[in-house]
Amino acid sequence: MRAFKSFAVLVLVATTAASIAAQKIQINGAGATFPYVIYSKWFSEYNKLHPNIEINYQSQGSGAGIRQLTNQTVFFGATDGPMTNEQLLAAPGKILHVPTVLGAVVPVYNIPGVNAELKFTGPVLADIFLAKITKWNDPAITKLNAGVNLPNTDITVVHRSDGSGTTYIWVDFLSKVSPAFKTKVGVNTAVKWPTGVGAPKNEGVAGLVTQTPGSLGYVELIYALQNKISYGSVQNMDGEFMKASVASVTAAAASAAGKMPPDFRVSIANAPGKGVYPVSSFTWLLFYENPKDKTQAKVMVDFMKWALADGQKYCADLGYAPLPAEVVKLELAALEKIKVG
Repeated sequence: MRAFKSFAVLVLVATTAASIAAQKIQINGAGATFPYVIYSKWFSEYNKLHPNIEINYQSQGSGAGIRQLTNQTVFFGATDGPMTNEQLLAAPGKILHVPTVLGAVVPVYNIPGVNAELKFTGPVLADIFLAKITKWNDPAITKLNAGVNLPNTDITVVHRSDGSGTTYIWVDFLSKVSPAFKTKVGVNTAVKWPTGVGAPKNEGVAGLVTQTPGSLGYVELIYALQNKISYGSVQNMDGEFMKASVASVTAAAASAAGKMPPDFRVSIANAPGKGVYPVSSFTWLLFYENPKDKTQAKVMVDFMKWALADGQKYCADLGYAPLPAEVVKLELAALEKIKVG
């Protein structure tokens, strides 16, 4: 009789475990467009491994992701610009920043008749976005691009119209290389632009640049590659003109790997070192450390452990750089802060 009861208990436990495994779990998140391509790939691949888990992600911009997480209308948020102290204090609980991959923001342009890869310095880009440089054949641009026949046409600046982590990365870099830009525009996910036309999301800026002869904008690297838009190289702190690539973004990350702050909120814009692409950044997923839904918390912690290991192998093919091993080690320890039970 006692053996029968033991058997019955084992059957009950096994049945319960199977029931949980079979349970359909849907988790919603929203935020940055910058990592949308890699996140879509990750969520799709993870669903193949765990068909009962569906992670939905709305690519709406970092500002929207922070706002929805704060309002608790999504389980997780995503941003390319770390939350400010004020934003963290406004949230109803403690939030953990988890770096996921690294990416680059590139200057994209559409100049009819010009197919060359243009070179830019940070101060020249800042002056274009400050409306101090308004023509493509301005001496400041032609001096950097000897041999390129740049036209005497106006530069149409294209920027984001929504709260955007891509904007944060772009203006973070420009503010570091141009005191005038820092004073007049500053660093935020949404800024007051002195010139130009706005478009929503990376897709919108890429589309508007493609449709507008004489335009210059900024997008995450993968959007330039996908839309086959010309993009330039940018001078780094060592004086090298670097084109964005997995290698040059990885080189930028190396500057932060040994001095990552405990909350992971760090900027690697204009990082020192050889081979560094200077407009690079981590991008973060945002989680409450003590979320209401413990089942979803457990799933997302397990997902993050997968993303920080197996998920990183998808980065290079999609134009992102994988995380340094030292950073991954720190993150795995930090994930233990999320209460899953």
